[in-house]
Amino acid sequence: MIAVDLLTIEGVRRRLTTSTVGRQIYLFGEVDSTNARLRVLARAGAREGTVVLAEGQTAGRGRRGQEWYSPSGVNLYASVLFRPRLTPREVALFSFIASLAVADAVKEHGVRPGIKWPNDVVVDGRKLAGTLVESAMRGAEVEYVILGVGVNLNVDPAALRAALGPAGAFATSLGAVTGREIDRTAFAASYLNHLEAWALAWQRGGAEAVRAGWADRDILTGRRVEVRGGAGAYEGRVLGLDAVGELVVQDSGGQRHTLTSEEVRTLD
Repeated sequence: MIAVDLLTIEGVRRRLTTSTVGRQIYLFGEVDSTNARLRVLARAGAREGTVVLAEGQTAGRGRRGQEWYSPSGVNLYASVLFRPRLTPREVALFSFIASLAVADAVKEHGVRPGIKWPNDVVVDGRKLAGTLVESAMRGAEVEYVILGVGVNLNVDPAALRAALGPAGAFATSLGAVTGREIDRTAFAASYLNHLEAWALAWQRGGAEAVRAGWADRDILTGRRVEVRGGAGAYEGRVLGLDAVGELVVQDSGGQRHTLTSEEVRTLD
């Protein structure tokens, strides 16, 4: 049984090397979701770089509104506010900086993670983390972007299987992969440091810098997949990302499809 390792704001701040991300940190015990709490703060005028952390979530969500299992005291649940100069079409690709930052933080533990489009961080085919992006518009401009992450750090894989049912067989935690307990406070700081680094990469190198970083960690391009959603289900081969971060798949009949939110399952 892994002992509960409580997060501390002081411990996170002591490890930060950032100038913007983490300038204001809120730490809660149990909340509905960190994204929901940060959304309220964003609407009230919170500054860019504001972070919301929580020990647990009662209504954490992933893509397509799916529930994110969020037990207290064992994982990382974090949301960060950005106020970038983006067009609405750039938001999806900008959001990739969250999965890139998680992957870099995981890599520091001697693990080689990959990213499954659009936002799942995986190790050996099992899901370790997911991200959720929310944005708000003011007229035709993006007012703010919230990047939320849930990272399985010390949760017992047996608990994942019990909570998620069959899907739990395809989930894991960093602690289970490495065979040792993960310092959650140190991991939180590492994630925030990498997140700012990727935000700066976007500012300096544009979308191409993020697209290139993502391609280095991509596990889907070139593989056969099954796509579900939209008009139905079909099989095809992944060709890669387009200019705005959507996935391009060529089906068995040679037709190309551009995916925005469909479910993708690997076949090889």
